[in-house]
Amino acid sequence: MVFSWNKALLAAIVGLCSALNVLSAPLEFGSQNLTIAARSSLARSTNAVPVAPHFVIYSDEFVSGQTGPPPVSQVKGYNVFALSFLLTEGAFDKAAEWTQLSDAQRASVKSQYATAGIKLIVSLFGSTDAPTSSGADPVSTANTMAAWVKKFNLDGVDVDYEDFNAINAGDGKAEAWLATFTKQLRVQLPQGTFILTHAPVAPWFSPNKFGGGAYLKVHSTVGNLIDWYNVQFYNQGTSEYTTCSGLLTTSSNTWPQSALFQIANNGVPLSKLVIGKPATAGDASNGFMTTSTLASCVQQAKNQGWNAGVMVWEFPDAAASWIQSVRALAFPE
Repeated sequence: MVFSWNKALLAAIVGLCSALNVLSAPLEFGSQNLTIAARSSLARSTNAVPVAPHFVIYSDEFVSGQTGPPPVSQVKGYNVFALSFLLTEGAFDKAAEWTQLSDAQRASVKSQYATAGIKLIVSLFGSTDAPTSSGADPVSTANTMAAWVKKFNLDGVDVDYEDFNAINAGDGKAEAWLATFTKQLRVQLPQGTFILTHAPVAPWFSPNKFGGGAYLKVHSTVGNLIDWYNVQFYNQGTSEYTTCSGLLTTSSNTWPQSALFQIANNGVPLSKLVIGKPATAGDASNGFMTTSTLASCVQQAKNQGWNAGVMVWEFPDAAASWIQSVRALAFPE
């Protein structure tokens, strides 16, 4: 059962009055303090969407001996952990592992992550799912995926839409699909209570490059419903976004005006543009930066008024030490 916010809050208050343990304590299996639904709903209602900077890590890779998210010590320094992926066909990889845990195990993990200040979300679609091209209905798909988020008690979703054929068609159908999908997600996952991010590739912000407008069109239509963008500054060419200038201020002619500050100059709030990078050269075709170079770029961006944060693909190649190095100059812990 999914409790309404009011019922959950009432249950939480009753539990607090009758128990000695506080909400910040890790949930022990069989705890009688609060029902799982009440505890998780109350936690979501308090600062449900973290403020910038956002430090986001995706997890899709199988890790031997580990079902679901890793111990929080391994992802210290991040504040969002994205289980990947929930597809139109159902949950796979780390998202599927989350369903394999018991209610009590999931509640325990959620409590530990919440205490560490880390939100747990699920990433949708990814590179293997093409929902527009395959004819998936955006409203029913949003309803199904939102119901999954609620059923398995997560803090929100990341829309990792990579239907390149639909965007490249230039007919506006991809952009319209994304707008309808996002609007319906927000009907089911209200703003301020659930996180809703998107993870577009950086070139999709290039103006006049795509017939349908790509993500500049998506932003102009539903950007107010999106908490931030985990922008993929990788997999777009061997020399794309590999220097601080190329990443921050002056992109190539191949993907014009798609560097960080150029995207902002074209109408996307700088506060919503999270810099996304691969953890290692092997985690992407190209676009890799060493942690020291990326840390320098992050520092330069912060000195120019940016503070949105950093995203990385993926755990375990990136973990606590990776983000500590990347944050060191601009956002030391």
